[in-house]
Amino acid sequence: MILVAACPGGNLSYLLTFLARGYCAISVSMTAVSTVAAVVMTPLILAVWGCLIPATAGILRQVRLSPVDVFTTVFIILGIPMAIGLLLARMFPGLADRVRRPFKIFSLIFFVLIVFGALAANWKIFMQVIGLIALAVFIHNAMALTLGYWSGRFFKLPEPDNRAVAIEVGIQNSALGLVLVFNFFEGLGGMAILVGWWGIWHIIAGLTVAFIFTRRPLPGEKKVGRPE
Repeated sequence: MILVAACPGGNLSYLLTFLARGYCAISVSMTAVSTVAAVVMTPLILAVWGCLIPATAGILRQVRLSPVDVFTTVFIILGIPMAIGLLLARMFPGLADRVRRPFKIFSLIFFVLIVFGALAANWKIFMQVIGLIALAVFIHNAMALTLGYWSGRFFKLPEPDNRAVAIEVGIQNSALGLVLVFNFFEGLGGMAILVGWWGIWHIIAGLTVAFIFTRRPLPGEKKVGRPE
């Protein structure tokens, strides 16, 4: 759960924000900022909070987790692709527009394969603990979505911004979490199952939240229709 919470915004958050009729610019900006920050914050959060809990501290010592190694992995997975993408969009905007959609489809397919691969590799354990895992993930996700939405309301943001913030806070990059699980924790069953199920659940929860938002008209809008 600590590992999932330490991951940046997920790659589906923009699509979910669009479906929820949220402010997509906020979604893109928050994903970009959290992704850059994750290069430092993900290994730091995992090391600091993990060491404060006796059970997880034992796991960290057992695998000899090095924050520097995690930093390097996160930088390779997130930092380098983002830098290449920004450079490509800057120097070759036409090419960037043409490859944007294929890369989105590829990333979604790759993400699904990773998630189902993690669950398949630990299927027996998954069936034994699905109830506990589902409850933990549900509570974690519900708290994150609620915190994100009401934080926006607290700072009196417009409703489209509140929706974008809620989805950004509630949807984590579980693909990154799975890479870290298999790279540093040798696919530890409980971790792989939890992060893998979280990858499936955030699609279910994200689409559900988006649907609920679409049933609520924005300020200055009739029950059905666009802003007047």
